Amino acid sequence: MNTIKFDKKNVKMVAHRGVSGIERENTNAAFVAAGNRSYFGIETDMHITADGKFIITHDASTKRCSGIDANVEELPFDAVRGIRLTDRGMNGLTRSDLTLPSLEEYIRICHRYEKVSVLELKTSGTTEQYTEMIELIKSKGHFENTIFIAFDKCNCLMVKEIAPEAKVQYLTSNWSDEYLPWMKEKGIDLDIYYKAVTKELVDLIHENGLEINCWTVDDPEDGERLAEMGVDYITSNILE
Repeated sequence: MNTIKFDKKNVKMVAHRGVSGIERENTNAAFVAAGNRSYFGIETDMHITADGKFIITHDASTKRCSGIDANVEELPFDAVRGIRLTDRGMNGLTRSDLTLPSLEEYIRICHRYEKVSVLELKTSGTTEQYTEMIELIKSKGHFENTIFIAFDKCNCLMVKEIAPEAKVQYLTSNWSDEYLPWMKEKGIDLDIYYKAVTKELVDLIHENGLEINCWTVDDPEDGERLAEMGVDYITSNILE
């Protein structure tokens, strides 16, 4: 099994939850798989555990990826780390190396393989928590190579308030012209569901000095169509 190559032109490719088309999503195995390929960035998702630690996982519950229904935000970090995740495509079999990574582990892998971190903030954290997160990333020498993304506008604005120089993308399923004034004012780029992308939208975003990322694109024909439109990034489980 391998990634699917396509004519991406000048688009920067982002591995969605690591190379999740091959390895269990949001694991160190998936991040290393992306690190060993030509991806520009590695996307992942972050929650905050009950004891205030940063944990990497998409869902609040571990059930889909482990079979065990545990809410990561209601448990301490060590308890969450003890849950073994199932191997991708192996009918529920677990692997000893598949656990939920810490934020530090994810950043360390991205830094080692010289990949941009695309970090989705799944939790509505406090200013203190997000300041701690930013300081952790800075301590690893990777802040300049991190893009923060969030569906929650408040999360985007909070990151910009703490670190105005941070690269931030606003996640959305659909476009509204109401977004543009505050995105332009704060220098926040767009990360949008690929089916909502049009050439007119790409041009509008670029005319206002912003960039456009689109998720989650797994069909090569869709990828080539978006590349022709001139999008800046494509996030994919399997395209490279």
